[in-house]
Amino acid sequence: MPLRVGIMSFAHLHANSYAACLRQIPDVTLVGIADDDPARGQARAAQFETRYFPRYEDLLDASLDAVIVCSENARHKDLTLLAARAGVHVLCEKPLATTLEDAREMITVCRERGVLLQTAFPCPYSPAFRHLLQAVEQGVLGEILAVNSTNHGRNPGGWFTDRALAGGGAVMDHTVHVADLLHRLLGPARQVYAEIGNGLAHQPIDDTGLLTIDYENGAFATLDTSWSRPRVFTTWGDVTLHVIGTRATASLDLFAQVATLYSESEQRVRDLGWGPNLDLLMVSDFLEAVRTGRPVSVTGEDGLRALAIALAAYESARTGQPVPVRYA
Repeated sequence: MPLRVGIMSFAHLHANSYAACLRQIPDVTLVGIADDDPARGQARAAQFETRYFPRYEDLLDASLDAVIVCSENARHKDLTLLAARAGVHVLCEKPLATTLEDAREMITVCRERGVLLQTAFPCPYSPAFRHLLQAVEQGVLGEILAVNSTNHGRNPGGWFTDRALAGGGAVMDHTVHVADLLHRLLGPARQVYAEIGNGLAHQPIDDTGLLTIDYENGAFATLDTSWSRPRVFTTWGDVTLHVIGTRATASLDLFAQVATLYSESEQRVRDLGWGPNLDLLMVSDFLEAVRTGRPVSVTGEDGLRALAIALAAYESARTGQPVPVRYA
């Protein structure tokens, strides 16, 4: 019996990738798309050859096994709770929520209703990161002293620059991916110091951020989360880690598997990725958990921990002081 999956909102740019992934996975049916923007929803339903639902409740009534929530960040909680109360498993776009209180409620309700909640972090599925994590766990690098990391990108515009909908700017958008990877490498964070600004676009929301994160095991990490890629750059951005240990160092560039195309016909330069499709690995793994009933690989708690780093960074920038990381 094919799994029946729906997508709740196409507000987030990643929804297009997830919909494409669903069409590549055997025994999975994209039952429909619900979106409170009718023009957008109808266009995406036509693009992916499925049905448009004007109401989220109607989509959930269509005998679904799972949904992917791709709304604006501030609406993740409401749509996740709607799905959980309908008994439908949830893969929720990052950040999991815009407040710790919302994230906790999402985790609690999903647990009480017996549905899976996975945070949409594709980076842990990278074979390169898994190799790095294994090397760290096996002591190949010795004691980890520090990590220098980046998650640069373009300014997406639109609702991403609306604080009420996004919960913040570049720091909210780009901290959480790497914060999750750092937690897997270093464990719980202790405190965050951050410098945050809007000097690139001069909009009333942050587009630059530099975080220093201290960890309970004594290591520290720096993270550049800026929307510093120009629109004409060859790719959207990067995720890099430079890990310094007492025995060795290791450098990771998560999206380095690219071929650069110089196109006369398009009059542009762009990078064509040829490595593994991390979104496909993530969506496939989530649906395998739905199918088998095993726990998800990337939990709601993982999403909450990463969100806590971003929120501590904003508080640090506001006060000018290091801020303890509050998970609970």
